[in-house]
Amino acid sequence: QVRLVESGGGVVQAGDSLRLSCVAAGYSFKGNSMAWFRQGPGKEREFVGAVDWSGNNIGYADSVKGRFSISRDNSKNTVYLQMNRLKVADTAVYYCARDPQWITGWGKSPGQYQDWGQGTQVTVSS
Repeated sequence: QVRLVESGGGVVQAGDSLRLSCVAAGYSFKGNSMAWFRQGPGKEREFVGAVDWSGNNIGYADSVKGRFSISRDNSKNTVYLQMNRLKVADTAVYYCARDPQWITGWGKSPGQYQDWGQGTQVTVSS
């Protein structure tokens, strides 16, 4: 059974940094791309970024490009989301996601992912 567990969320001020982690279990972690999504209050879930199985190919949403970075440690079955220069608009529940179809690429729609974590809340105050 696939299990994804996010951690690292919290309440920070605008301009601060946070690092989220997502630990995976129940499948061959190094065999799949991993994605991060977020859902702000009253908003639809949106793509934040993703990393392929190797960690060498990474993509980001325009809204976070240059501020967020994704990495993975296949020896620890963990993917990270480093968030710098946080903005109030980044306030959301952050989710990691995985689908067996994504190995060297990734989808940008929530419907393209089978497995989700429970999410971790990030609140950025002004």
